[in-house]
Amino acid sequence: MEIQIITREDLNEFRTLLLNDLKEIIHTKPQQAKQWLKSKEVRKLLNISPGTLQNLRINGTLTYTKVGGIMYYDNADIEKLLQGNKVNALPTLFK
Repeated sequence: MEIQIITREDLNEFRTLLLNDLKEIIHTKPQQAKQWLKSKEVRKLLNISPGTLQNLRINGTLTYTKVGGIMYYDNADIEKLLQGNKVNALPTLFK
């Protein structure tokens, strides 16, 4: 049985290779957003209360799909809602 000694240089080389591999993985695979979000995820994302989310559903501002008592919201619809309500802020000098 042969004994191999691992040196600091070996560990540094391994570290460098590992970091390069991780960077490549992170940059080549953009993180996909979930397509369907549950109510709790939407409330957390928008920082709103359950009542506010219910109002958005009732008045048709935010579409949803109901499956077996669980409501799902399309992430693309949430993005459209946010983009559609974007407000251009004027500098305080002109107010």
